[in-house]
Amino acid sequence: MGECRMQKMLAFLSLMLVTLPPIYGWGTDGHSIICKIAQTRLSEEAADAVKQLLPKWAEDDLGSVCSWADQVKFRYRWSSPLHFINTPETCSYQYKRDCKDEDGEAGRCVAGAINNYTSQLLTYNSAADKAEYNLTESLLFLVHFMGDIHQPLHVGFASDKGGNTIDVHWYKTKQVLHHVWDTNIIETAEERFYNSNVDGMVDAIQQNITVSKQPVIGHIKV
Repeated sequence: MGECRMQKMLAFLSLMLVTLPPIYGWGTDGHSIICKIAQTRLSEEAADAVKQLLPKWAEDDLGSVCSWADQVKFRYRWSSPLHFINTPETCSYQYKRDCKDEDGEAGRCVAGAINNYTSQLLTYNSAADKAEYNLTESLLFLVHFMGDIHQPLHVGFASDKGGNTIDVHWYKTKQVLHHVWDTNIIETAEERFYNSNVDGMVDAIQQNITVSKQPVIGHIKV
């Protein structure tokens, strides 16, 4: 039952994170919004599994943990390459070719990380659960990386470092393009349309969701 419940949780999380209306900035608020919406659309079993794995300080709020993976990048320096994918300037992506770190180690990209932490979470309530993995951290990494992989500049050309070498102006402020997508778009929308209220933005997005909950389709390894 434990593995079945975790499979349902992962399937619903993945579905909700990839079928939300476009939110193109993935700073702290962007990640939180994604997870708040995903949590409201979990099945009862999946929601219970998530609550069991969330740290106590989260107070059962998935949205409060979705930036954790950014906060630990300096403590877990090995995790830095897991937030993005660098591709050649051909507008194409191939897992075997592109999912690697600067040292050429395979699987060290955001797609590989999603595959890895999904596999770990599928051990929930099994012997491997207790012996091998920290499934709370696995959940925190997974929900964050599902957001990262859908931010266009986290999957882009190595030459411009995900837009971090491209200077632009966001209204009157000079920024790098990556920061505009990560933070400025969301914060400006919150201020202009939702009176700087994140929950108001969450409610508005949920009203535009037309995709219904789907049955579990399983986990396909890349």
